[in-house]
Amino acid sequence: MKSLLVFLCLSFQLAFSQQELKHKVYFETDKFDIPETEHSRLLLFLSEIENMDIDKISIYGFCDDRGSDTYNLVLSQQRADAIKSVFSNNEIDESVITNVDGKGEILVNIVHEENLSKIRGLNRKVEIIVKPVYPPKPKVIKPEKENLEDVLKGELKEGDKILLENLLFRTGYSYLVKDSKPVLDRIAKILADRKDIYFTIEGHVCCTQGNRDAVDRKTKKRNLSVARAKYIYDYLAKKDVKKYRMKYVGMRRKVPLGGEPELDRRVEILVTRIVKTSD
Repeated sequence: MKSLLVFLCLSFQLAFSQQELKHKVYFETDKFDIPETEHSRLLLFLSEIENMDIDKISIYGFCDDRGSDTYNLVLSQQRADAIKSVFSNNEIDESVITNVDGKGEILVNIVHEENLSKIRGLNRKVEIIVKPVYPPKPKVIKPEKENLEDVLKGELKEGDKILLENLLFRTGYSYLVKDSKPVLDRIAKILADRKDIYFTIEGHVCCTQGNRDAVDRKTKKRNLSVARAKYIYDYLAKKDVKKYRMKYVGMRRKVPLGGEPELDRRVEILVTRIVKTSD
């Protein structure tokens, strides 16, 4: 009896660890453009998984039984690729998308349904399978640091990551709140004078359930982490920080601080190179 209970507990844990989220997107005949209603459904699904710690995402395209094998393989791949593009454009980490495959046709007799037209409509689809990380990774909480300006003026080394404290963005936008502008001006002056460091500007969006911070309300695109990093990049460039010393990248929702959501609407500087200057 005891061994049976242990077996049941282990089976339950295994089933939970392998829990997957699935979604289907349906297409019109001979089309790989996503219909508007299906696109809306897909965005709702993305909002459900955007805060998940994802292990992998699989995307499989299918066609109905009409058309040649070659035609159906190409079309099903185009449908899978169309879904991947939506994921990429909405700041889903491409490194977790492990499969994007066109599987060709689904035979009609697989589905038990009298209405042939309806059967074929259900077979013109892409299936999305999202597997979360189990157990979930703990959130990273960064300790408090000394004054930001002192850090930037002090001794730095390659690999140092500096949180630009008090540079806070408006929810849903890539520009700073009013009180952050003077802070950025002081940072810009320090970085313009420090010609010995090369760095990458990393943009972040908040990771709170129900908060649509990743969507840029101005452009309606889900590229807000990149847009925030580019905003800082452009601002520093105007303040005489040389562009060849800088790069920018969007980190999406991958690195939450674990505190208040407004603190995740942030940028960080990653030192990539230290050079000796003649000054």
